[in-house]
Amino acid sequence: MGMNQIRETIAEVFEDVANALETGSFGRRIRVGLTILGSEHGPEELIRGAELAENQSPELQAVVIGSCINTHLESVGAKNEKEAHAKMDEMLLNGTLDAAVTMHYNFPIGVSTVGRVVTPARGKEMFLATTTGTSATDRISAMLRNTIYGIAVAKACGKTNPTVGILNIDGGRQVERLLRKLHEGGYPINFTQSARADGGVVMRGNDLLMGVPDIMVSDSLTGNVLMKVFSAYHTGGSYEALGYGYGPGVGENYDRIICIISRASGAPVIAGAMGFAAECVKGKLLEKAKKEFAAAKKAGWDNIIKSLNLGVAQKKDDGEREVQPPPKKPVTESIPGVEVTELEDAVAVLWKAGIYAESGMGCTGPIVMIAPEDKEKALELLKKNEFV
Repeated sequence: MGMNQIRETIAEVFEDVANALETGSFGRRIRVGLTILGSEHGPEELIRGAELAENQSPELQAVVIGSCINTHLESVGAKNEKEAHAKMDEMLLNGTLDAAVTMHYNFPIGVSTVGRVVTPARGKEMFLATTTGTSATDRISAMLRNTIYGIAVAKACGKTNPTVGILNIDGGRQVERLLRKLHEGGYPINFTQSARADGGVVMRGNDLLMGVPDIMVSDSLTGNVLMKVFSAYHTGGSYEALGYGYGPGVGENYDRIICIISRASGAPVIAGAMGFAAECVKGKLLEKAKKEFAAAKKAGWDNIIKSLNLGVAQKKDDGEREVQPPPKKPVTESIPGVEVTELEDAVAVLWKAGIYAESGMGCTGPIVMIAPEDKEKALELLKKNEFV
């Protein structure tokens, strides 16, 4: 190493030390990406949120992904949302990002997001499990998974023994019975009690406003509505001003931390979402999700799921053989409009016709994911079979 290189290395070390002394944060900062295209408030609002996130958390380094960028923050160019998501995923997988925040992202079936809100009655934080995506095509199985997802996220955010409540919606009582069975099998669940006089683990609207449980379990569509109300109830709905966004996508074996925001999310929510993402990285969310599922499986999880008599993703052809998927190919286009309960049937119909497809969940509901060259034929088949 020459003298010039030695001087440069020493200068870099002194710069790192100076930065650490200034921010109070020693060691590598958590790199959180933010795609800035597609917001109803324009890219400037998202950039403002990213700058706010860095100001609020010295250990967070924001990386904005998109175009028309005017900021001191680190940036990566992208012409449109599709390119921004592709670059975001690439950076997550190669380790140049630790987590990301984005909107209108398609998660695979089995992954849904755990939101985080501040309740108006007591100013208490509460996790909503879940708020976007589909944990399973069966409602009860999905809510059971949502419970595990919520516990994993709460623990990643520092709650060692989070309380759990189940929203009073269709299927809530059955979910309670099955969760108690899992608890009796050895998986610890800290059930809370309603603040209403008659108590119980099934939560009323009052419990939502007061933030009685740390984790409120519901289906994702109900959770999505609740998130929008909590975020924008005092702004008229067009600007989400409170909270942390729709949260990280969680799955049993999901391999990245991607937090979702809405096209209506304002800068304060953007900053909250980025801080939430960094907290999930620091709390090792991916490891915690695997650990929670391992513990649940020891307590009889698989038998409980089997008892629900769920259908399988690969439907049988003529009652004899399973429909096998065609060779895999990139699926960058989507077809919306299929009911979530018929999503896997729709995919099986396309597989049978030799068209590779995957099921997914978009921002507005279930989607069939397809290659661009197959989209026209696939749409024709789905219409013919009355899926759309």
